Amino acid sequence: MIHNRLFMIFCCLTAGLISAAQAQPVPPLPPVPPVAPVPPVPPLPPSPPAFDFDFNFDFGPDFDAKMADFSAKMADWGTQFGSQFSAKMANVGAGLFQREWYGRSNDDRLYASGQRELDQSHWNAALTDFSEVASRGGTRADGALYWKAYALNKLNRRDEALAAIAELRKSHPGSKWLDDAGALEIEVKQASGQNVSPEGQPDEELKLMALNALVHSDPDRALPLLEGLLKGAQSPRVKERALFVLAQSNTPRAQQLLEQVARGNGNPDLQLKAIQYLGIAGRKQGNGQLLASVYAASNDESTRRAALHALLVAGDTDRLLQAVKAEKSPELRAEGVRLLAGKQETGDALVSLYASEQDQQVKRAILDSLYGQRNGKALVDLARKERDPETKREMVRRLSTMKSSKEATDYMLELLK
Repeated sequence: MIHNRLFMIFCCLTAGLISAAQAQPVPPLPPVPPVAPVPPVPPLPPSPPAFDFDFNFDFGPDFDAKMADFSAKMADWGTQFGSQFSAKMANVGAGLFQREWYGRSNDDRLYASGQRELDQSHWNAALTDFSEVASRGGTRADGALYWKAYALNKLNRRDEALAAIAELRKSHPGSKWLDDAGALEIEVKQASGQNVSPEGQPDEELKLMALNALVHSDPDRALPLLEGLLKGAQSPRVKERALFVLAQSNTPRAQQLLEQVARGNGNPDLQLKAIQYLGIAGRKQGNGQLLASVYAASNDESTRRAALHALLVAGDTDRLLQAVKAEKSPELRAEGVRLLAGKQETGDALVSLYASEQDQQVKRAILDSLYGQRNGKALVDLARKERDPETKREMVRRLSTMKSSKEATDYMLELLK
């Protein structure tokens, strides 16, 4: 009974409180200030495994001894693991560092190092590397001896360089470096002021190298040897090289020998080479008259063509033009005209030549040359006189593209009237 009354009193009080709360408005809450970001909480370490015992146990009388033994074993394991780990990491580092040299021998690495030193003109460092490779007698020893001699020569230690070359010949008689070593030996001896005997060289190539140096220092001795090579039973290639060496000399005797070959005193290929060399030297030595004489004296078309080209190279436009005017072959005349295309000063001469020319191939070459010169005035002069309609149309077509020529533009306007 008492409980029922208490329950009814509680309900009445609750209802009254709720009604009072609803009757009075609740004031708005103030704005919440911004909250600073909370730094992330580091993860907690893993919880130890759960265990459940009451700590009421007996370790036994030998517990301390067992723990001491266990600690000693752990210390030994730590030492072994640490040393093995360090060794493995050292091997990994060495492998990464030496990956470039994977599969190469020590000689290969030293040889490559020496070549890098040569590229940087570090002669002493290169000498050290190549000397080491050479001393080991491996597959790189012969090349190392050559580069050792090369570095010694750069260091002006020429006697030692010659000794290295001699060692290369003695220790490696079948080496592919012997030809290069022979050429280097000539260079070393010449640099040291020694006389180099071409006759004493073991093959024709080295003999020619020696002659190339001798032709400047002692032409009286070198020229008879070159003449002997040109007239002897040597291969055409050796004779061509000898002719090149001969062309390097400006002495009268050398020029006389070169002229003899250009006039046909030798095989035809050698004659064409001699004419070419006369043209190259023509600007300095004035070989135009000689070339014109060679041209006029020959009936061979290849020789005459070579002489025309040599006159152009020599810069003798007048003699080239004279040769073209006198040439009987239309093909050679047309070729000579095309050679004149690059000479702006020949425009008037080409116009004059066009007026007397009967061969259409040559006339077409003259038009090509004048058009190549962008010589609008000359083409306009020819177009005004041309009687053949087809040829005149060709001239007008070319003039129509020469917009930078006032003469060509004026002529186009003249045709439109």
